[in-house]
Amino acid sequence: MMTLRLACTWASVAAFLIFGDTLLGQLGAPLPSLLLFLWLLGVIVWSSFGVVHEAEELAERLGEPYGTLILTLAIVIIEVALVGAVMLGAKGAPTLGRDTMFAVLMIVLNGVVGIGLLIGGLRHFSQRYNLKGASSYLAVIIPLTVIPLFLPNFTTSTPDGTLTPFQAVAFSIFTVALYGAFLALQTGRHSMFFREPDEDGKPASAEAGKGEHARPAAGELLPKVGLLLANILPIVILSKSLAKVLDFGIAQLGAPAALGGILIAMVVFTPECIAALRAITGNQLQRAVNLCLGAAASTLGMTVPAVLLIGVFTGQSVVLGLSATNMVIAAMTLLLSTLTFTGTRTTMLEGAVHLAVFFVFLVLVFSP
Repeated sequence: MMTLRLACTWASVAAFLIFGDTLLGQLGAPLPSLLLFLWLLGVIVWSSFGVVHEAEELAERLGEPYGTLILTLAIVIIEVALVGAVMLGAKGAPTLGRDTMFAVLMIVLNGVVGIGLLIGGLRHFSQRYNLKGASSYLAVIIPLTVIPLFLPNFTTSTPDGTLTPFQAVAFSIFTVALYGAFLALQTGRHSMFFREPDEDGKPASAEAGKGEHARPAAGELLPKVGLLLANILPIVILSKSLAKVLDFGIAQLGAPAALGGILIAMVVFTPECIAALRAITGNQLQRAVNLCLGAAASTLGMTVPAVLLIGVFTGQSVVLGLSATNMVIAAMTLLLSTLTFTGTRTTMLEGAVHLAVFFVFLVLVFSP
């Protein structure tokens, strides 16, 4: 199955690299456009299952938080590459970075968390996780959300949610420094905060984590890392073509422009969504927390500086400030996430609330 998946995905990549202009030139007709969309979407989702499989095997060998961190960073690198490529190619997408980050936050913190907690509550009644780890994530996510996505609406140096070059560079340095410090603590002295808690709900000790997961040799990991990259790269390459098909479809249907960013974010983050829901189903809520909250932190920590620096070096206008409506939804999401992850267990009620907010977000996309 793995060999067949790689063969099909890379054959599709070769087809679009060689005949991409010809294939995308068929977008004027409804049937070819639909077939192209289904082809690209099917290949990308199938490849996403390969990403999840290889990342889960790495997670089993490395233990937490290293296993989920590899998957999270790999997916966010895909997102940054896509946003950067579109910005450099389109030269007219000032809100692309903002819309992508906001969509990821809504999908992960409300959609995936909501569905996951509902499924977990149905199967396991209530689930335990490491409170210290969730609190650490939220302590980073809140400033990384408020400063780039809220603050530009209230600065007086520039209008319309933009930043001056000095502010952009300063915010980029702050974001990289804060996220880098978090990663250093997550993989260092505080790594026990991101492992499954013991029966009393307390974090597992660092010594226990080392004993359970002896560090494998590099020779054992390199093949798995290679297969992970082999499944990720087709997603990166084909997502650009998928974006063109989606833009054409959205224009033809008269749908909101933000819908394209939402669909791309959903496709790119499919591997993490699958992995998180599998972890919750298997009563591994801590791994799901690492994936969901880690995706939000990584998206902000890596996309914000990338988007701002592209704007500074190319002279493009970059709008980061959210609309008033989206600021309310984002603030409510941060507040609910803080309330959800203030105890040591979760229930179906928290999942239902997060899912309700996600549905409100979807409604406002079509009727702002």
